[in-house]
Amino acid sequence: AINGYGRIGRSVLRALYESPYRRQTRVVAINEPADRATVAHLTKYD
Repeated sequence: AINGYGRIGRSVLRALYESPYRRQTRVVAINEPADRATVAHLTKYD
């Protein structure tokens, strides 16, 4: 789980998906008070 989806949380998610270990690692939750549309926008355009 990623606790917070600010600059560091987004960087951690990007690093996980770009790493050679991404098939061995799974993000099961992102703890963020923002709505899904905002989180999706930040993920897509950051």
